[in-house]
Amino acid sequence: MFMSNQINCFLMVSLSFFIYAAPIFALDTIEVGGKGDTCVEDPECINRIHSDIPMVARAQQGQTILFHTRDAVDYLGVVAKQTDVRPEAGKDWDFDRVHPMTGPIYIEGGKAGDVLAFTIKKIKPGRYAYTGTGGFASDLMGPGSLKVSWDLNKDYAVSKDIPGIKIPNRSFPGVVTTMPDREKLKEMLAREQALLEAGASVYVPSTKKASPAAICGPNGSKKEECLRTIPPREHGGNMDIRYLQAGATIYLPCYIDGCALAIGDLHFAQGDGEVSGTAIEMSADVWGVAKIIKNGPDLSHGPHYSGPSSLLDIPSTKFYAATGFPLKKAGAVPPEMEYLQSAKVADLANLSNDINLAARNALDGIVDYIVATYGYNRLQAYIIASVAVDLRIGQLVDTPNVGVTAVLPLDIFDHK
Repeated sequence: MFMSNQINCFLMVSLSFFIYAAPIFALDTIEVGGKGDTCVEDPECINRIHSDIPMVARAQQGQTILFHTRDAVDYLGVVAKQTDVRPEAGKDWDFDRVHPMTGPIYIEGGKAGDVLAFTIKKIKPGRYAYTGTGGFASDLMGPGSLKVSWDLNKDYAVSKDIPGIKIPNRSFPGVVTTMPDREKLKEMLAREQALLEAGASVYVPSTKKASPAAICGPNGSKKEECLRTIPPREHGGNMDIRYLQAGATIYLPCYIDGCALAIGDLHFAQGDGEVSGTAIEMSADVWGVAKIIKNGPDLSHGPHYSGPSSLLDIPSTKFYAATGFPLKKAGAVPPEMEYLQSAKVADLANLSNDINLAARNALDGIVDYIVATYGYNRLQAYIIASVAVDLRIGQLVDTPNVGVTAVLPLDIFDHK
């Protein structure tokens, strides 16, 4: 059915802008991904970011796109290939393969300078998932590490490794991205290299198990320029925002014609912060539609998103929360600040307006509460915090002690 051109005006973030809708015909669903056992074997999967990566399919605006996505370390397989045999947690994890992304897809009508609006319509989880320790404030979690396997159904995730909890299904993609153009790519590479040289933790380009190999692999044409997917950037990427569930619309910049939309790193559930470095990591099938916005919002500081307010709720009827402020022991330096080599940081027992330190303290408090109240060890409690606890900013104005709260949904516990 032919739809006439139309311009829909709507208000967003105090800016009025217009959605440009090109003529759209009723079209069948386009399916992308899932054609090999791993991302490297799949011609419609990538795990690096570069402006030269070719787009593997074309979609009309408004056409349903089905992404067959892979888990973050690419060892569970796509949904259709999962069997009754559950993979062992911790086996075949390979950081070089992070993050498989299905795509990129050329969106018809998209031009450099436009905004891409992608609306998630449906997410079908796979059968299995995993979570591991690491990530934010891991120095507070004590010795050792833990990897947890989850069994998934349409409603809950459960694990024999952390008995007594049921995590509700709040599936979303950790990665939604477009591709930067060459100018933006050079800018990103330069600033991250400068940060690395200053002593900060940065994930530099790596060719091992890079896909597509012809561009990003050991003999690739742009092997020193392909960005790792770990940090999000202006183009989107690994944003890990738990509110990007079915019903949400993500607004991404188009740096190149066609925009180059790609999706990956699906999570069954996650708390705000994803503090262990992983959520409930899974493969999934994702359905969505894309439209192009002309004269859209300014995304120079990062993508925008919108959706029903129900997506902002915690999945629980009651909660318990711990607060944190930027306080520490004199002589201690938070790990994230060591690269600054500041004698002042070490000497002080109170850092001014440091939201990172406040978040560490709120997390430490809620982990203590989980251990004391429910009997889990600290590593188990840390994983519970990563998949279920929301770290939220309480206030930024009460200098020097900005505040963070760690909100724990209590309905996840199934203790008698």
